[in-house]
Amino acid sequence: MELTERFINYTKFDTQSSEDSDSVPSTAKQMEFAKYLKQELEDEGLCDVEMDEMGYIYATLKGNTKKETPTIGFISHYDTSPDASGKDIKARIIKNYDGKDIELSPGIVSYTSKFPELKEHVGEDIIVTDGTTLLGADDKAGIAEIVQAMCILRDNDEIKHGDIRIGFNPDEEIGLGAHHFDVEKFGCDWAYTMDGGDLGNLEYENFNAAGAKVYIKGVSVHTGYAKGKMVNANRLACEFNSMIPETDIPEATEGYQGFYHLLNIDSRTESAKLSYIIRDHEREMFEDRKDFMEDCVKKMNEKYGEGTVSIEIHDQYYNMKEKIDPNMHVIDIVLRAMQESGVPPKVEPIRGGTDGAQLSFRGLPCPNIFAGGVNFHGPHEFVSIQVMEKAVEVITKICEITGTYND
Repeated sequence: MELTERFINYTKFDTQSSEDSDSVPSTAKQMEFAKYLKQELEDEGLCDVEMDEMGYIYATLKGNTKKETPTIGFISHYDTSPDASGKDIKARIIKNYDGKDIELSPGIVSYTSKFPELKEHVGEDIIVTDGTTLLGADDKAGIAEIVQAMCILRDNDEIKHGDIRIGFNPDEEIGLGAHHFDVEKFGCDWAYTMDGGDLGNLEYENFNAAGAKVYIKGVSVHTGYAKGKMVNANRLACEFNSMIPETDIPEATEGYQGFYHLLNIDSRTESAKLSYIIRDHEREMFEDRKDFMEDCVKKMNEKYGEGTVSIEIHDQYYNMKEKIDPNMHVIDIVLRAMQESGVPPKVEPIRGGTDGAQLSFRGLPCPNIFAGGVNFHGPHEFVSIQVMEKAVEVITKICEITGTYND
């Protein structure tokens, strides 16, 4: 199966994860794709293919050299974001893209003025949606690239390499993908997530991340008799969010700048719940941001009475840089692989996170490499076939270079 066919086939599965679930995976439909993927790996002749009861898939491409070489891994997630529908995705290939606005469906247009990234792919073959769903290149492009690279290595014995492990998991988009990943079973010296963006992206710095839920207790009273009695949780929710600095939100920040992001509000007169994510690259500033949220709660309670507002904050992942810095050979190998593949590297901090961040803190150094997708989590997502092909080439080069690591 060719790379493009493989990827488009994957997009036909709805694998959207859910933050409102306590199950693993968070949605049953993810498991349907996991079963399919496990069978595909077996059909392609990989060894040690297994899937646990939570949908985590592991497999091995055996080495073809007698030398002692490090065992490395490649990891991608198969869930898609809760931010946009992943049901009935209609992927379409635009051959030799001309650089103009793209009408995805009548009245739904990807304008180059709004999505200038399109201009970087003139002359390439790009895959788009019909404007009603996301595409799922995040991260099914990564899965397709890994599987394709393993098939190339399988069929070209002259490319010498050690044992290569691959791992595919659910629920990355809700920050839980690495929670049940079995690092010991995976058995790698280091690994790479194929979960980055456009051509050449290489990321080993990411946000420190936390999630926060703010709960507000209101008192519902008939509006005709509400004076001195009603506590309108809707209004308090608005007041709480107004305490967040307008300079510290995603819409106003870039690069290393951190933020607070209001994900959703579930609100009525008698109660409200606000869900936030908190992000910052610097650990000290990250801790300050969490303290700020606590202080906001304290001020609200001073005004409206103790217990009116409460908060739950939980850390999600940390900046992997502190774990990669002592293992820079992992980055050096990628840079060499990109150079030999004719890919200009773009080393950038991630304004987000990957499973690799959590895995790095669990003893598996795991930077993030481009998979090719652009404009993730929405209907204007697209991926270049040529960029995906370059990602496959980089994977095979990493395996080949690592095969000579101890020379």
